[in-house]
This record gives sequence, C-alpha cells and structure tokens, in this order.
Amino acid sequence: MSQFRLARLCLMLAAVGLSTSAVMTSAHAQQKTDAPAPAAAPADTVRPELFKLLDPAAIKPLMDAKNYTEVQNRIAQAEAVQNRTPYEDYVVNRMKISLASATNNNAMLLPALEAVVNANRLKGEEQANFIQAIGNTHYNAKDWAKATEWFKRYQKESSTPEKVRPALARSYYFAGDYAAAKNELAPMIADMEKAGKAPSEEDLRLLASASNKIKDDAGYLSGLEKLVAHYPSDDFWTDLLNRGVARQKGFDAQTNMVNVYRLEFAAVKQMAPEEYVDLAELSLRDGFPTEAKKVMDAGYAAGVLGKGSNAKSHGALRDRANKGAADDAKNIASGEASAAKAKTGAGLVNLGWAYATMDQGDKGIGFIQQGIAKGGLKNPEEAKLRLGMAQARAGKTADAVKTFESVKGGGGAGDLAKYWIVLLNQKQGGAARTAAQ
Repeated sequence: MSQFRLARLCLMLAAVGLSTSAVMTSAHAQQKTDAPAPAAAPADTVRPELFKLLDPAAIKPLMDAKNYTEVQNRIAQAEAVQNRTPYEDYVVNRMKISLASATNNNAMLLPALEAVVNANRLKGEEQANFIQAIGNTHYNAKDWAKATEWFKRYQKESSTPEKVRPALARSYYFAGDYAAAKNELAPMIADMEKAGKAPSEEDLRLLASASNKIKDDAGYLSGLEKLVAHYPSDDFWTDLLNRGVARQKGFDAQTNMVNVYRLEFAAVKQMAPEEYVDLAELSLRDGFPTEAKKVMDAGYAAGVLGKGSNAKSHGALRDRANKGAADDAKNIASGEASAAKAKTGAGLVNLGWAYATMDQGDKGIGFIQQGIAKGGLKNPEEAKLRLGMAQARAGKTADAVKTFESVKGGGGAGDLAKYWIVLLNQKQGGAARTAAQ
C-alpha cells in the first residue's frame, strides 16, 4: 500500500540523526589534542577516525547533493575499523538507515533497523517508531509473516497500538490467515464507529472478504451492511438484498419478493433487465398496473429493455402495463366503496398502495392506515411495510422511519424495513436516524 511506503520513508527521514549529531560532536569534543590515545573508546563515544568518516556536518551536504556513493564509501570505511564498540556500531547503523531510506535499499535498511532496535538505546515511542518502520518495510516487501511479527511487537511496546492495526490486519489477510484478519478488523471498525467516524471502504471490503473466506455468513453480512450504509453502490445494494433478505431462512418469496424488488428499484441507479421484468410482472400479478408501467418505463429509459432477443416480450409486457394503468386511472375510484364495506382491511390496503403508485400519496397513505386499523389481514406486517413505502414515496421520511421501525414480522418484512431505514438515512444525509439511535 502506497500510504505505508510513504509513512515508512517519512518516519525514517525524521528519525535518523535525531541524536547522532549531538552525541558524536560531544564525543569528539572529549578528545584532547595533547592527551594520549585511550586503549579503548569510552562506551558512548565515537573515536576520531570514525567521527571523521561519519561527521554529520560532512554527511549532510553529501546527502543533500544525493552523492550516495560517497556516503556508502564512508560507511564501508567505518565498518572496516576494527574493534568497534557497541555504541559505534549503533552510530554506523543509524547512518546506514539514513542512506538506505534515501535509496530505497531494503537489503541495507532492514538489518540496520533491527540492529538499532536490538541495541536497546532508543526509548519509548522512538523505539516503537523504529519497530513500526521494520514492520512497514517487511510489509512493502510482502513478507507478511515478518510484518505481522513486528507489528505485533509494536502493539506490545507502543502506547498507540491502534496505529498498526490496519497494516496488521492486511498482513494477516494477505498471508491467508483470514480469521485473524477479521478478528483484527472487526474491533477496529467498531471503535471507529463508536467515535463517530466512518470506516474506510477498503477496511469494510476487507472485513467482508475475510468473513466470506472463512464462510462466516453473519460476518460477511455485517460488513456488507456497513458498506451499504457508508459507501452505497448498486452492487452492494443488490448483494445485500439477496443475502440479507431473499436468502435468509424463512423468507416468504410469494409475499415479499416483490418488496425486495421495490426496495432495489428505490435504492439503485439501474437494475438488471430481468429484475425490471420480474417487478413489473409481480406488480401486474398483484393488481398494480401503474407501478408496472413505471418500472417498465424506467427499464426502457435505462436502455436495458426493448432490445436483443427479448425485445418483443418486453414490448408486450409494457403494452399490458400501459393498458392496465390507463384502465386503473379511470376506474380506481369506483373501488373505494366496496373496499370500505369489506369485512377485512385487505382491500383498503391494496387500494391505498394503488393510489400511492399513482403519486397520490396522502390518499394512498390514508387508505392503507384505514385497512390496517380495520384488521383481518393475512399479513399485517407486510401491510405496515407497504405503509412505510407509501410514506417514503410521498416524502414523509420521519413517518416512514417510524412505520418501518414497527415492522417486526418474519418472512423478510422485518429485514426489508431495516434496510428501508438505511436507504432513507442515506437520502436524508443521516437526518432520518431512528429514535433508538
């Protein structure tokens, strides 16, 4: 990932030389021109012959001029000095880190980084930053096992373990440890949501994919729901309605498949050709030709109907819908009296939905409410679902959310109501949050 490479390089350039200059200058100052040469260099000083090679005042202009060959020559000469102290090795490795970072030389960088970390001279977050840099370098080299090892060490030794969670999760994932990736991603995403922040689309995709890899259907669905909530797309919505509703145990396709299509029709920019056809046919089946007409018109407008080998059948279906819609517009009012006199409220609910599809929202909502109040319905939860859809079509978002919140039935009605709330929240920019939230 480019962001990790950038973080590594920035970290290295910031970290290298933080104390080397001051320490070496101090060590050099301790050497007196009239003093005899010591038998061995003091523990935390650099001998003059090494200082001459690695003097920051000489190295910096070479680095600025990108004269990396000369810097490499000086480091090689320093490494040739016999009997170096641990501190002198530490200083040499700091210089190697600087050169390796500037030249993208991982072969030089990694051993130098590890040597500096293992010298245990860095304290607190500076040590942790070097550990993170090692993890990032292994990550960029696609050595997932080593990256994981160092990121986990960072989490143990740093006060900000959350910084490497995204990289650690990806290291697990790319190494094929999907369960560990999911276990790292799920709490990370939950923490972001608790803080009121939207998880990244990449993190959510990774969570869904890792869950799918280990056949964790609930985990996949959870990730998909979050993708739809934060980054809605036609593909995400279609997959969500398939997995979250139509493929759920106990789904009542006879009653609610049409409602799955209705939500998809409202949520996506373009449906598949067969989905326009299915929704139109189901609407005609249930006695709502105006809805069927609008669906077919949308399919033609999208350029996916009326062409190819199905052009003739599409045309015939559209003709049926147009004729039914025209007849319904003329005769619908005549059905009000009989619906009101019926023993159950089913006729009123259907009448209300028919008016809603004709864009007579207030009238349609009123009839559906009357039908629900009258009772005797075979599926009262589906009736409430239609009431919520009618309110949504009429722009009564707050009322629709309250209605959808009240839908608790099985067969897919409750799931559809939940996802209708998600859609309304998107359309309102989050203003339609439920009372519970």
